[in-house]
Amino acid sequence: MRKRIRAGDHEAFGELFDAYARSVYNYAYRLTGEWTVAEDVVSLTFLDAWRLRGKLDEDGGSLRPWLLGIATNVTRNIRRAARRHAAAVARLPREEAERDFADEVAGRLDDADRLDLVRTASAKLRRAEREVLALCVWSGLDYAAAAEALGVPVGTVRSRLSRARTKLAKHMELQQTRGQMRGDRTTAVGPLREGNR
Repeated sequence: MRKRIRAGDHEAFGELFDAYARSVYNYAYRLTGEWTVAEDVVSLTFLDAWRLRGKLDEDGGSLRPWLLGIATNVTRNIRRAARRHAAAVARLPREEAERDFADEVAGRLDDADRLDLVRTASAKLRRAEREVLALCVWSGLDYAAAAEALGVPVGTVRSRLSRARTKLAKHMELQQTRGQMRGDRTTAVGPLREGNR
């Protein structure tokens, strides 16, 4: 498969997309928290993968870490562009907006509260910790595959993941003591299994 992709085989690349597009999408959504941005990340990831196919090693196992590594870089670039756009928009004169009651009602939904809590908790992490958390916990990669995707040593992945889990646990405990978590909610960082290809 790697040799076929390096050679520019369109059918092999189609098989690669079919096999890993969902995994890349899930990873991108977990990093960004936005469906539409995750779709953009998938498109740009496979575009970059096609462009970078000549740099792919001929030997190796699953191509998932390689694709998730590309997705990580694409997400960084999209976030950088979004920050620039937000800064430009912030410089525009503001109009008084009328209150939208639909937003208020939607904000009361339990799922929205839960998602906000997870976003708040993960936003307090450093970018490198968020990326490792998304790869290892949410995407189910082992330490070695995550290290390959990020281009860092395995020990770095372990230490970043440990720090991320500790910080998230502290943040979740703090939110529970403040009464922002109601009902029988479970921890926000449980592992999800997607299968390691």
